[in-house]
Amino acid sequence: MIEQKSLIFEKTILVGIITSEQDLNQSKEYLDELEFLAVTAGGKVVKRYTQKMNIPNPSTFIGSGKMEEITIFCQEEKITTVVFDDELTPTQQGNIEKILKCKILDRTGLILDIFAQRAKTSYAKNQVELAQYQYLLPRLRGLWTHLERQRGGIGMRGPGETEIETDRRIVRNKIANLKKKLISIDKQMAIQRGNRGNLVRVALVGYTNVGKSTLMNLISKSKVFAENKLFATLDTTVRKVVIGNLPFLLSDTVGFIRKLPTELVESFKSTLDEVKEADVLLHIVDISHPNFEDHISSVNTTLKQIKSDNKPTLMIFNKIDLYSPEPWDSLDIKKQRKKNNYTLEELESSWISLNNSNSVFISALNKKNFNKFRVQLYEAVRKIHITRFPYNNFLYTEEMI
Repeated sequence: MIEQKSLIFEKTILVGIITSEQDLNQSKEYLDELEFLAVTAGGKVVKRYTQKMNIPNPSTFIGSGKMEEITIFCQEEKITTVVFDDELTPTQQGNIEKILKCKILDRTGLILDIFAQRAKTSYAKNQVELAQYQYLLPRLRGLWTHLERQRGGIGMRGPGETEIETDRRIVRNKIANLKKKLISIDKQMAIQRGNRGNLVRVALVGYTNVGKSTLMNLISKSKVFAENKLFATLDTTVRKVVIGNLPFLLSDTVGFIRKLPTELVESFKSTLDEVKEADVLLHIVDISHPNFEDHISSVNTTLKQIKSDNKPTLMIFNKIDLYSPEPWDSLDIKKQRKKNNYTLEELESSWISLNNSNSVFISALNKKNFNKFRVQLYEAVRKIHITRFPYNNFLYTEEMI
């Protein structure tokens, strides 16, 4: 039911709001990310709109004046898709569609659409399909009927394509059947994980597009798909790795993102079980991103959701080859120094101190500091290994690693 066709880029505009909890800079950064998501899904962003407001309009999310401005632009430029950065209620989405007379998506719907493109295995497809049905259930009435969903495009992949007339009872039955399928597959996957024995398990976690798959390929010498796009990896990959004389299991997992849809957290619970059952987490961070600390916070929030925030963690600050500090005038007393004004050496020193030396700065692409990373990974795995195999407590040197 999930299409994976290449599409002609759709003319798209983005809409966000500025609130007391989300200032202008944050709003811009969120819309930058939303644009990356839209492009990944097959859109061509031609304009952005933001509005400052205390709380979203319960009827149309944004104010009437801004809505009129967007309506005129959509008509003049023949815009096919409008994407809102925050999750819309079914009422808001329906009202906005009636006004703009084009396809309306929110961040959740857009992420679900990208997952539909990326799903390769039967298990991943079932997980995405379940999340889509759960998201569509309260939005069935009048959902894009004026657009004929059968045409395809952004937000059109998945169950909605041939189900405009489907009533809630049928959709609930589909959800129930998918849950049964996933429970059955979950049991099989749990058995597979149990058959791996007592080997130490290491899981790569991190924000989407930080280089997890690239690092996975480097450590395991395998060829996991890696691409400079959001959610390039959707299915979990597990490889047996040996560093020096120490074997362990390494798994690559789906990337996290801010405002991750609750439907996906629930539907991908089994995939995230790889993280829950891991002994050590490698938290990969894109140090070149200006808001990498927000990314760290988002990942930690998701880890807390799945009760995996207290595991031994090695922080891997990747893409140091792309990092360059922004200029800062120390004589300007009005301008406060920010994290992106710090040199790489200053950041490294502060984060290593903060994480009790459980941090390393690398470039997975050009292998810079890779040997230093291998030593720290070896140490982290060895601490657990010797508790499970106390009679196999061997000595090592860096040359062995």
